[in-house]
Amino acid sequence: MPATAYPRTDRSTATRARDRMSYDRAAIHAVIDEAYHCHLAFVVDGEPRLLPTLHIRVGETLYLHGSTGSYLMLAARGDGLPVSVAITHLDALILARSQVHHSANYRSVVAHGTARLVADPATKRRVLDALLERIATGRSQDSRPPTDAELAATAVLGLPLAEASLRARTGGVVDDEADLDLPHWAGVVPVSTTLGRPEPAPGVVLPPPLLSGPA
Repeated sequence: MPATAYPRTDRSTATRARDRMSYDRAAIHAVIDEAYHCHLAFVVDGEPRLLPTLHIRVGETLYLHGSTGSYLMLAARGDGLPVSVAITHLDALILARSQVHHSANYRSVVAHGTARLVADPATKRRVLDALLERIATGRSQDSRPPTDAELAATAVLGLPLAEASLRARTGGVVDDEADLDLPHWAGVVPVSTTLGRPEPAPGVVLPPPLLSGPA
């Protein structure tokens, strides 16, 4: 059974505001699962690259998918590819009386490790099904499955969640006492991600699927 917290490493240990850091496994999983997409950083031929992409967590592995001919998937062949992944939720804007104390409430997970291609076709199908279910409940059954050719052209990349951390800010305005009587509005502006009303494609008369929404 995995430990309740991820180990701290040189890369995952904060140099400031350490009280905002957490390595709790369940809290990190919750941030990952609530998000639809992440940002993946990697290096190809000495050049840094950053890729926004959909993701799905299955157990202790974060999975991404893409074309087998993409820079990312080509670079991950063989022994894998060192990567870092960031997932961030903006929860509120913090408006203070002083400009320097404006801030934001957020939850941000960063994971480091070596991502490797998934070779087993059955595992690839399970991961892609899980991604579809994250988008809409029952969608893996209510859509045409990939052909063998489509599956072969789709690469799935797995990143073991062995080195991960969560940084978060909560709470309200933190103004200097000397600024409390200034005639400026101060407070919290909540920010949230919501799904809009489904817009059917031309010719579709069926009812929309049950969207999963933020976890």
